[in-house]
Amino acid sequence: MTKKITVGKDYLTCLQEIKERIRKSQYEALKAVNKELIALYWDIGRIIIEKQTEYSWGKSIVETLAKDLQKEFPGVQGFSSWNLWRMRNFYVQYSQNTKLAPLVQEISWVKNIIIMEKCKDDLEREFYMKMTKKFGWTKDVLLNQIENKAFEKFAINQTNFDKTIPVKYKNQAKLAVKDEYTFDFLELGDEYSERELEHALMDKIRKFLIEMGDYFCFMGNQYRVVVDNKEYFIDLLLYHRKLKCLVAIELKIGEFIPEHIGKMQFYLSMLDDKKKLEGENPTIGIIICKSKSRTTVEYALKEGNKPIGVATYKLMANLPKDISKYLPSPKELANKLRELD
Repeated sequence: MTKKITVGKDYLTCLQEIKERIRKSQYEALKAVNKELIALYWDIGRIIIEKQTEYSWGKSIVETLAKDLQKEFPGVQGFSSWNLWRMRNFYVQYSQNTKLAPLVQEISWVKNIIIMEKCKDDLEREFYMKMTKKFGWTKDVLLNQIENKAFEKFAINQTNFDKTIPVKYKNQAKLAVKDEYTFDFLELGDEYSERELEHALMDKIRKFLIEMGDYFCFMGNQYRVVVDNKEYFIDLLLYHRKLKCLVAIELKIGEFIPEHIGKMQFYLSMLDDKKKLEGENPTIGIIICKSKSRTTVEYALKEGNKPIGVATYKLMANLPKDISKYLPSPKELANKLRELD
């Protein structure tokens, strides 16, 4: 007779361990399949290039090759002439690039093609490859990030994190703050108050958190903190799971002014003293304004001792045409991208 086992805490722990092992195995299997597929497409692209060079074959060879491969492997997708051209371009783009060639194996073929075709240079491609791998972006999320200029917003964001956050968390914190947020999902008129902006964001809380970025959780709006019997209300309070810290957000419908920094520092001190739990890291502040002078922000952040970022928001997904003048040099950009490793 089989002895009946009473399900208890030890069994549930065992079950969880086995489930995690199965998921890890499935993930590793998918990674192996993806690497093999990328390697296959890489080799096909290489062979096409080599034979075109050796025999002076023109474009028509790709069309012929596609028909013959589809005939030989009926029902197998991926051998259209269009995809063969992509394989060829894929090899040309990355075969001499020692930095990006290893990265292409870490993400899917579809995402590789999106990045290759929609990004204008290797630094931008490196950013999206690393972010896709780091955060597990889906195809749709990747497309949305590219359309919303995530790379440019990362490259020019303004914070004082270099001097206010421990090295261990500094790079992750920089990734958590954009230079500009796009609230194109809001339905606001030409004129609105800060409270109306806040309420509109709360009505679209899921989309708001997606725009803020990975790992953010909602804690509350008009978050109440009492000091000496006086109430203070923080516009929005989030929690960042990766950084293990509270994130206070102040919304401003006008231009950034230096006084905003003093108010945010006060809020961060309150939260660290009264709301931060043991084991959590110091609270971060993000001031989101309608506009800002980058020079004014730089001076305002210069002497602060609390981690603060200053960003802008737009109700439409666009960036200034002259954004290039704010971008760091290629060398500085390369250094920033190393922080994503």
